[in-house]
Amino acid sequence: MGQDREPSPGEAQPPVGGIITQPHRALERDMPTRIHRTAIIHEDAVFEDGVQIGPYAVIGPGVRIGGGTKLGSHTVVECNVRIGRECTVKPHAVIGSDPQDMGYKGEPAYVEMGDRNIVGEFVMISRGSHGERITRIGSDNLIMSGVHIAHDCNVGSNIILSNYTQLAGHITVEDRAVIGGMAAFRQFARIGTLAMVGGTAGVMQDVPPYCMVQGAPPATVRGLNRIGLMRNGVDQDGITALKHCYRLMFRRGMTRDNALDEIEKLVEMTPQVKHFVEFCRNPSKVGICKPEPSSSLGVVGGGEHKPAARQPKDDPSSSGGAAPGRIVEM
Repeated sequence: MGQDREPSPGEAQPPVGGIITQPHRALERDMPTRIHRTAIIHEDAVFEDGVQIGPYAVIGPGVRIGGGTKLGSHTVVECNVRIGRECTVKPHAVIGSDPQDMGYKGEPAYVEMGDRNIVGEFVMISRGSHGERITRIGSDNLIMSGVHIAHDCNVGSNIILSNYTQLAGHITVEDRAVIGGMAAFRQFARIGTLAMVGGTAGVMQDVPPYCMVQGAPPATVRGLNRIGLMRNGVDQDGITALKHCYRLMFRRGMTRDNALDEIEKLVEMTPQVKHFVEFCRNPSKVGICKPEPSSSLGVVGGGEHKPAARQPKDDPSSSGGAAPGRIVEM
């Protein structure tokens, strides 16, 4: 009598600082799963070892959370969500909400998220609504506060989505893209590998890989993301090939198909150039972003055959410098 005893298997540990340790919810027993006593957990939810659930979190049915993942206070994981290992979900984020789609009638739909993602405060990630009805997010992404990822998006890995980025439905974001704050994207658009999108940009069309895009709708291509290429280990030969590729695509006034044919004939087909050509040959239904209007020449849509209008040449007496605020490339 009065002696301490070991809790029986499946029995909740005594609360310490408001935390209940519940090893019976863990698939592996190396580390206990720690759930705040105010959290509401559906009986169907499955947690691996070391999961931490903060105060007032709500976890719905069909949820599986990988080992070492931490959910902050007031987070909501509604239903049919799989979150990988070692993710951090900050307070008030909502994952697995119903898709904001008038055609959705309550069919089973899902969110799949990889490992080591950081999901900021007030992020909203919706379940899918069409086809496979899956919204997919890869691994090692930084998803900052206020980001919205709509139904059926396919977000790759090593991506930065800055504060209040808004992704409409069916958008694809390839690996290592960087999206500036408050950028907005129309549905079905694609953002290519290592693309950089400026803050507050209104993106209405596909963003080619390795390119920078900026501006009010419709955002336009402003140059190559050379700093990003260097930081990601692309050598000088690869960058030079992409420069040649960029000039043919956006500076010669050719149709898209003609420009891509010239690239395949004249440019060394490095892995980056191959991906650029494949991406631009198979645009989504919204087409490819055009170069900024101030460019002397621009690409023409694949179905058109009229060269883009030339801009008047600068006055020879002028200094010849770039106009203030213009991104100068190559």
